[in-house]
Amino acid sequence: MASRFRGRDDRGQALVELALVLTILLILLLATVEMGRIGHAYLTVLHASREGARLGALGREDKEIANRVRAAAASIPADTLTIEVSPARGQRFTGEPIEVTVSHNVHLVVPFISRILPNPFPVTGRTVMRME
Repeated sequence: MASRFRGRDDRGQALVELALVLTILLILLLATVEMGRIGHAYLTVLHASREGARLGALGREDKEIANRVRAAAASIPADTLTIEVSPARGQRFTGEPIEVTVSHNVHLVVPFISRILPNPFPVTGRTVMRME
């Protein structure tokens, strides 16, 4: 009875198992890369909003604040950033809050992730500081 299985070849089975496991690993790898891209964009716009709010708290002009935000978010194309500063320049007073909001849309490149998450995926950094 044992001699009946002596010449059996399992290479086909191993190939099928590899294909199944490799598919799952590839999906996990691509999902990790896409989440890393979203995380990077979020941290970048959050940092940029903090830099803008710091400058705004010192009473600087909106143009200077926007330039500082673009410089702080150098890894994101400047034309894709949305920068909002409130309140308006004439309504800012010492001790009152100033809010800088920076938004960016991350375009997803992995097809199955874009079926789960909205494409483009919006990330927003918002910082409020008190005017000095």
